[in-house]
Amino acid sequence: MTGLREKKKQRTRRAIQEQALRLFGQQGYENTTVKQIAAAAEVSERTFFRYFPTKEDVVLWDDLDLSFAAHFRAQPAASSSFEALRTALRDIFTELPPGERRYLRERIALMTSVPPLRAMLLDQLIDASRVMATLVADRSGTTADDPMVRASVGAVVGAGFATVLAAQENPQADFTTLLDETLSGLAVVTADPR
Repeated sequence: MTGLREKKKQRTRRAIQEQALRLFGQQGYENTTVKQIAAAAEVSERTFFRYFPTKEDVVLWDDLDLSFAAHFRAQPAASSSFEALRTALRDIFTELPPGERRYLRERIALMTSVPPLRAMLLDQLIDASRVMATLVADRSGTTADDPMVRASVGAVVGAGFATVLAAQENPQADFTTLLDETLSGLAVVTADPR
């Protein structure tokens, strides 16, 4: 159960992020300052920086990474590592409320169109790949540097990114359906590392 203090932090983080996305939409990413975001969210700049170390982080941050490991570990032992990755990703996006999906699309649009954010997105994809490789290695009894683990994880991360791009090109499409279609195609060519 989430305590009152944690709920307040979540509300503050959400308010800052919502106002940032609104301002980015109105005046552009480059033309929006942290000072403007803080004022719109009715917090101090110091509070902004307690939640987001940089302006870029207000776009890049979400708690999806925090829940991925739990979703992955919750998959049945009989499932292949690939199927566990696929189901964990799908579950995360299926559980997103409609408002969160809208924010995710807005954030993705910024991440794929603003050069400094694109560079940081690549860093995030690398970090996510490492986390996934460790999870798959633990599950399959091998190591994260095993070529099959790296190939499987790389394929899933690539498919996830391809899904993100497809969602940007077709804003009306359901993200979960796009993810399923991409990962289903990938399942045919991805061997399980265990």
